[in-house]
Amino acid sequence: MSKTTLLFDLMTYVKIKRHFTAEDVANEFNISTRTAYRYLTELSEMGVPIYSEHGRHGGYRILDNSLLPPISFNENEAFAIFFAFQSLRYYTSLPFDLDIQSVSRKLYTSLSTETQHHIEQLDSVLSFWNPKRALSSPFIKEIIQASIEKHSLDMTYQSKKQDSHREVNPIGLYAYDGFWYMLAYDSHYNELRVFRLDRILSLEDTGKKFTPVTTLKNWLGDRATSNTEEDLHLNVDLNREGIRQCVSQPWLEANITLIHEDSAHIDMQIAKEEVAFVANYFLLLGTNAKVKEPVEVVDYIRLELEQTLRHYS
Repeated sequence: MSKTTLLFDLMTYVKIKRHFTAEDVANEFNISTRTAYRYLTELSEMGVPIYSEHGRHGGYRILDNSLLPPISFNENEAFAIFFAFQSLRYYTSLPFDLDIQSVSRKLYTSLSTETQHHIEQLDSVLSFWNPKRALSSPFIKEIIQASIEKHSLDMTYQSKKQDSHREVNPIGLYAYDGFWYMLAYDSHYNELRVFRLDRILSLEDTGKKFTPVTTLKNWLGDRATSNTEEDLHLNVDLNREGIRQCVSQPWLEANITLIHEDSAHIDMQIAKEEVAFVANYFLLLGTNAKVKEPVEVVDYIRLELEQTLRHYS
């Protein structure tokens, strides 16, 4: 690694770490402590706001809320960043008050004329599209902060039949299909549950610490690869239109087995807490899908249809 590349990587490292020692830098970049001291001095001379702290727990710290010198990107890196921003344009709510247009303009103006021209050409033919949701998702920053600090939250949530008040331990947030979701441990039901942020009516940090039962990364991975004894077996027959609808759903696509072009079969496991979500999805497909099991999903669909029929009788 060249010295220039190492200095740029070190600039990114100190921005993320905020507080560190020369030994931390030496271990991270596989250099001597003496070289780490020299490079940190050079960064400071370049304008990076680093200052040293003396004492037993001393080291280096980067000033909060300070601007770092600009970082150069090659063309491929600029393309990756510019178009990654596009995937966020369709979210009404974003953490940290991120202004996508402002950040994109700053990146764009820092590029060479040739790279700007290439981005303009790609921008006209390439987009990362998500449904544009009008509903705002409040409390994004508050949930992120509580997840990091491991603080329980008092929450009022808009449920199907009535608003409910509960205490939850937030694990993290993820975005999907234009919505934001919070994974949290619900202390009332003693289980992990997923909550849509646009349905949270109020939220307050209790200040009480908790120990996470899992991580967001592990939970997302487990959903895709593992089954438990409490999972339910989903068995669904699809016609041609049912196939067309289901292949566009990431949670179903990998579990569709084609019999021939006009029929297919879904065979997969779902968690008990997903019964309502799964039933409502296949209910919307009408006669293009027939759920054969589990009985919990079938009964849910039948009940919804009976209530709808009575509503219009």
